[in-house]
Amino acid sequence: MNLKIIKKSILITILIFPQYLASVKSSNLNEIQFNDLSDQLLISGWKPSSDKNRKDKKASDKTIKALNKFKKISSLKTYFKKARGYAVFPNVGKGGIGIGGARGKGEVFEKGKVIGSTTLTQVSIGFQLGGQAFSQIIFFKDKKSLERFTEGNFEFGASASAALISEGANASSDYSDGVAVLTFSKGGLMYEASIGGQKFSYEEY
Repeated sequence: MNLKIIKKSILITILIFPQYLASVKSSNLNEIQFNDLSDQLLISGWKPSSDKNRKDKKASDKTIKALNKFKKISSLKTYFKKARGYAVFPNVGKGGIGIGGARGKGEVFEKGKVIGSTTLTQVSIGFQLGGQAFSQIIFFKDKKSLERFTEGNFEFGASASAALISEGANASSDYSDGVAVLTFSKGGLMYEASIGGQKFSYEEY
């Protein structure tokens, strides 16, 4: 092909192509519409990168280890199968003389997938002596009970109690207001094992 023809073709492309793009933009999506669409996406919270990060998020090794221990208890299979979700606390430290306290960090699951982190705190007054370390799991019967927890201000009443289980033992706990709680002792001595007054914060992944 003649060199002049090639140069002419390139020149025409350079001049015409930007005009073509401008015409397409004006006919299909003008600048105002484009900005409106962008604002709507931001307002709706559409964040492709953050959605992907949450999808790829995995629970910590400590959480998985504690979760596997609970799953080995045959009487809990029904809970895992039917519950909407659950919160797992690998290690809760509790102790006190007269006035006691407890604290532990955990993760929350919905339909078997981790969705956020949670922190447990508790202050209790009453006859108690010594210290205890335990794992705790909270089952949420339905979406409503799970959403109450993930609002970030969940708390157990003063009379709330959990089923205490040990290695190899069967266990069961009735749902109360859509929630069932079980604890797995990790050793130590504690005369008071109530979960009354436990408060929970929540942070979404």
